[in-house]
Amino acid sequence: MRTDTSDSLEALGLTPAQTSLYNAVLRLHRATCADLVEATGGSPELLGRELGTLVRLGVVDEQAGEYLARHPAAALGHLIADRLDHLAEESRRIDTVLGSIRGFIHQYDAGRDYQSGQFPVELVGGADELYESVIGMAVQAPPLELLSAVPDLRTMSDFNRRYADQWISAQRGGLLSCRTVIPVGALEMPGLREKLIRFEEAGAHIRTLPSVPSWFLVAGAGTAGMPAQWGGALAENAYNFHLVRACVVVASLRTLFEELWARAAPLPWSRPRDGAVRVLRLAAQGVSDEVIARQLGISVRTVRARFAEAMAELGAQSRFQAGVEAARRGWLA
Repeated sequence: MRTDTSDSLEALGLTPAQTSLYNAVLRLHRATCADLVEATGGSPELLGRELGTLVRLGVVDEQAGEYLARHPAAALGHLIADRLDHLAEESRRIDTVLGSIRGFIHQYDAGRDYQSGQFPVELVGGADELYESVIGMAVQAPPLELLSAVPDLRTMSDFNRRYADQWISAQRGGLLSCRTVIPVGALEMPGLREKLIRFEEAGAHIRTLPSVPSWFLVAGAGTAGMPAQWGGALAENAYNFHLVRACVVVASLRTLFEELWARAAPLPWSRPRDGAVRVLRLAAQGVSDEVIARQLGISVRTVRARFAEAMAELGAQSRFQAGVEAARRGWLA
């Protein structure tokens, strides 16, 4: 007759034969293989193999030819921990697969654009119009992932003097999730450090390169911003640029941005945020989003936002990749 305990053990990976044998060991508490053969009526060869499995699983101990039942709490705890490890590994594999979906979608959409031969292009002029266009997209599905490259000091000077507050406010308000590459020479600009610190504190991620090839941006999965002439800067062209809605263009600029991002250096005063590090440390132990939220006293949505923040900072496409890179950088120590 089946019992609730039998079902529980089998749910944790034991076969019916292993469950029956474990129950026999529990009843005898200490027994030789011959004792168990007599108690269960099984064959010595089969019983020996199953006992070996139970020992490897940590639910039975072997001492000098005798088998001892571990306390059920310890045995089940070991099985549950092992099961959770497998689930965590499976979750990491699923994260890796999910992280690759975007690339397949871009290839699919690029092929569709190529076959149709047409895609919409919108001319936009003015810094305020740039902000309004981006925010108009963001309010439809916040937060909008915004990748941008700024090659020149004049555009950075305009940001510093006139436009920083509105972009910082949009990032802090959850409308945007920004990653930006800027020229390292801009860091010498008076007052810019304070603006960039506020931008990062709001959740943005900023890196520097000795030189940036051109101004461009990627907004979400379907829109890119390009200058009238590649290599140009916005401020030098009265902030006139083209919004292109073609997946093949978006995918190309996203790939270029990720290449720049991988080569770029964090701001010299940047440090990993404590919240993101705590989430990564718990996830590395196989803890689910819901349990992380309870342990840290935050919402599941905030947990996932911190994962996204860590992935962006680490340049990772999945949680698994983020964990590997975080460990490499010593964040999890």
